[in-house]
Amino acid sequence: MQPVRIALAQLAPRLGVLADNLAAHHAAVAAAREGGAGLIVFPELSLTGYQLQDLAAEVAMAADDARLLDLARESAGMSAVVSFVEEAADHRLFISAALLEDGAVKFVHRKLFLPTYGLFDERRFFAAGDRLRTVDSNLGVRLGIAVCEDFWHLAVPETLALDGAQVLINVSSSPGRDLAAIHEVGLGTAASWRNLMRTYAQLTTSFVVFCNRVGMDETVSFWGGSEVIGPSGEAIFTAPLFDEGLHFVDIELGDVRRERIGLPLLRDERPELHLRELRRILAERTDLGIDDASDGPDEGERP
Repeated sequence: MQPVRIALAQLAPRLGVLADNLAAHHAAVAAAREGGAGLIVFPELSLTGYQLQDLAAEVAMAADDARLLDLARESAGMSAVVSFVEEAADHRLFISAALLEDGAVKFVHRKLFLPTYGLFDERRFFAAGDRLRTVDSNLGVRLGIAVCEDFWHLAVPETLALDGAQVLINVSSSPGRDLAAIHEVGLGTAASWRNLMRTYAQLTTSFVVFCNRVGMDETVSFWGGSEVIGPSGEAIFTAPLFDEGLHFVDIELGDVRRERIGLPLLRDERPELHLRELRRILAERTDLGIDDASDGPDEGERP
């Protein structure tokens, strides 16, 4: 199996300036192609900026918007993951990430978990996605795509890996916090993300690709530090903090096979057990009065 070259587009999008951000994406795709990349990954809301609030509706586009299709045609012959504000047919707005291949929008993931703590207020402006699926790519592997906060919930990387993903992609707009810790363990937020990425890679025996933005939206600063982690949990590449750039990383997809044979954690997962116990927990939380004997299949049976 041939190595895959990934281009991490650690950009600083301009808030609400869609035309400029589209131009930056076209330039990054052209540079990635020239550099031999098979996959380019952009950060969360790379086409619009993050702190949109009431601007969200003004920069929203449908998944079949001509501007997205133009970008898809620009990336023909490659795979590209871009993020934008998606307007659904019923006019709900989503934070979405799209896989562009073969000159088309092949797949769209809508952000599942919308944070409302700290400086975040996403649920005020956006709807939450309700589907979690993987997608076959032209890279010859199955991809699992998630957006930022999605990866702070264990079920997301686990479900994607169980659904066949060999490469987990997280696109992020993570703001810098815990600046007092920067001289001790690095930027506090970066340290937390790095712990997550290494843990998920090792437990799912998958590649993890993390692309985080840089720059500022008004008074909010974003720290970058994009990474590619191998299926053993070891970092293959870590981008600089705060600096904009296009970074190339070569990965050997055969590493997934070797790691999963040597450490068969996914083989030994028990989704039927997990499902049964989740049904019990839901029944208890919602006071439905469903007892253990009726809330799922017996051990060893498929749900």
